[in-house]
Amino acid sequence: MCDMQEGTVGRADLRADCANCFGLCCVALPFAASADFALDKPAGTPCKNLRADHRCGIHARLRQEGFTGCTVYDCFGAGQQVSQVTFGGQDWRSGPRERARRMFDVFPVVRQLHELLWYLTEALDLPAARPVHADLRRALEQTRELTRLTPDELAGLDVGAHRQQVNVLLLRTSELVRAGVRGRKKDRRGADLMGARLKGADLRGANLRGAYLIAADLTGADLRYADLIGADLRDADLSDADLTGAFFLTQPQLTAARGSEGTRLPDSVTRPVHWATRL
Repeated sequence: MCDMQEGTVGRADLRADCANCFGLCCVALPFAASADFALDKPAGTPCKNLRADHRCGIHARLRQEGFTGCTVYDCFGAGQQVSQVTFGGQDWRSGPRERARRMFDVFPVVRQLHELLWYLTEALDLPAARPVHADLRRALEQTRELTRLTPDELAGLDVGAHRQQVNVLLLRTSELVRAGVRGRKKDRRGADLMGARLKGADLRGANLRGAYLIAADLTGADLRYADLIGADLRDADLSDADLTGAFFLTQPQLTAARGSEGTRLPDSVTRPVHWATRL
């Protein structure tokens, strides 16, 4: 169970624990019929595959059933935080409608805060960012304090403003880490690289923040110490690419991509199971 009321934030607290969540991502969020979802679902309406015990009835067959979008989603532990801490284990199914509505409103807010906690935690693990570690720790504690707010306080929180403040530190972290890479470092921030042919490209220390790399060919590319925060890697081919030391890469980004046994990854993420089957 996630409980950040005491102690420090660890990565285990920032990973989804569906056993301690009330299926919030399957209810609170909207789906649009597309290549990612097999149906339309409005926000606040339970997915038809959600069982009474809050588990997914087709979890083992999500890709085959047309719900690839579910396989690449991660709440960063916000689901169990909202379910067990913010609402004290009160189930949206058994309570008043207003409580359910407020829970669904709060979930996306806490999810954003937990994503920031993930980045801040990773930044503190980067030796090159030592000059800003004190500021990062303060931002981490401030963000953690925000996750402890009441439901009403969370609903009224300007999370966008807080993200902007944290982003200043994350940008500085990026500059410090990439400064240690020799040679010219490419700045592709926000670049449209959809379908780009980047096979074997030297992208060491590149700034790829928010870059659109959908279906890009990154086979054998060198992405060591590249900043990948917010990069869209859907269907990008990372086969045999080297992402050693790449930072601000999240599991959902990686799961949305394709790869191989030869793809080298940073320690912060794990190799997606579906890579072996090449689906």
